[in-house]
Amino acid sequence: MRSEEVARYLQDNPKFFEEHADLVSNMVVPHPYAGRTISITERQMLALRDKNRQLEGKMGELLQFAEENDAIGEKMHRLAVGLIIARSFQAVLHTLNFHLRDDFAVPHVALRLWHRPEGSDELPEFAEVSQELQAFAETLTQPYCGSTAGFETSSWFGEASLHVRSQGLIAMHHGSATIGMIALGSEDHERFYAGMGTVYLVRLGEMSAAALARVLR
Repeated sequence: MRSEEVARYLQDNPKFFEEHADLVSNMVVPHPYAGRTISITERQMLALRDKNRQLEGKMGELLQFAEENDAIGEKMHRLAVGLIIARSFQAVLHTLNFHLRDDFAVPHVALRLWHRPEGSDELPEFAEVSQELQAFAETLTQPYCGSTAGFETSSWFGEASLHVRSQGLIAMHHGSATIGMIALGSEDHERFYAGMGTVYLVRLGEMSAAALARVLR
């Protein structure tokens, strides 16, 4: 018989070892690590221990992810409270910059708004943005994460622009309108990468848009 046939027979006849209990006690198999032979019962125990170690490792990873998500959730909560308290445009900008740089360790933060209120000509947040970028923002249902190459947003980071290697672009939607964009930059190629999770970036865009729309009315 071939090994596949033996395996299929044992699967189809689960009572085989009950009927031949003495066979189990006499069977030996190679030790998976020590290079010697052991009983099949001992081999099963080793397999269970290996499986338990794998499960413990998976549980450790899940706990680590949960702790990281809790920490990010706390930071988002602090940012949300700060934006609620902010009563002016400058206060909202300060809150965003402070929390993103100090709490989230994002080294470069820039923001652009499409509609310029009176008296804001000198503010970089209302500097002119190309129609192409505005159209791109309109299509962003999820934040863009990746290289700065080919994006005019790289110039938003001022003197640091030459050193920024990855960015996160978050369109700010208020109601049915797109009112602007937030750009997050990093010298680290892997800080903002294609395929990364963007749940918190989406929330950042929603909170920022609501706060800015409120103070600019």
